[in-house]
Amino acid sequence: MPRPKRPSFRRPRLLRLPRTRKGQRRAVQSLMVLCVLALLPATWMYAVTGDRLRTTADAPRTEVAIVFGAGLWDGEPSPYLAHRLDAAAKLYRAGRIEVVLVTGDNSREDYDEPDAMRAYLTARGVPGRRIVSDYAGFDTWDSCVRARKIFGVHEAVLISQGFHIRRALALCQAAGVRSYGIGVDAKHDATWYYGGTREIFAAGKAALDAVFEPDPRFLGPKEPGVTRALAATR
Repeated sequence: MPRPKRPSFRRPRLLRLPRTRKGQRRAVQSLMVLCVLALLPATWMYAVTGDRLRTTADAPRTEVAIVFGAGLWDGEPSPYLAHRLDAAAKLYRAGRIEVVLVTGDNSREDYDEPDAMRAYLTARGVPGRRIVSDYAGFDTWDSCVRARKIFGVHEAVLISQGFHIRRALALCQAAGVRSYGIGVDAKHDATWYYGGTREIFAAGKAALDAVFEPDPRFLGPKEPGVTRALAATR
C-alpha cells in the first residue's frame, strides 16, 4: 500500500536587496523618494500654519472659538477633551471670545459629545446662550467645513491638543475659516503618543481633503446659532 504523501511546506522568501550596485542604488533611491512623499503632508501643514499658534494668554480677541471633540468617558468629556474645554472657558472669562462652537460626534443616541461639552462649559461659568453645538463634527475636516458653510464662521480661535492643532488650522484655512490655534498641554501618556503617531498618517488624509474639498458626511441646512449667540452679546 503506497504511503500517503506528506504536505510540503515552502519557506517564505525573505526580501533581498539587489545584488548589483546599480540595483542597490535604485532601491535606496526608491526608499528615499517614499520617505519624502510620506513627509510631504506634514511639511505642508507646518508651512501653511506658519506662526499662527498662540496660548490662552496671547490669543487674539476673536468672536468665536471652536472646540473639537476628543471622546467621552462614561458620558463625560475625556481628560483630553476637558483640557480643551478648560482653555475655552478661560478665554471666555478673560473676554477674548464671545461664543464657543463645540463640534463633535452624535452619530448615535447613547453618544453625544456636543451636549457633554456644553454641560462641562456651563458648569465652569460659560452661559448656555454663548455655546453653539455642532452635532455632525465627525472629523476635523467636517467640523471646519460645517463651521464655515452651516454656521457662517469666517474667523475663529481653534482649540485642541498640540499634536492635532496644526492639522485643524490647515484644514480650517482650506475650508475658508481664518484662524489661530491654541494647542493645550497634555500629559505625555500612551494616548498622547498614539495621537502623535496617528497625526503622521492623518496628515495625508488632510492634504487630500484640502485638495479635493469633499462634502462632509452630513451637511444639511444653515443654522443661525452662532449669529444669534453673537447678537445676544451686543
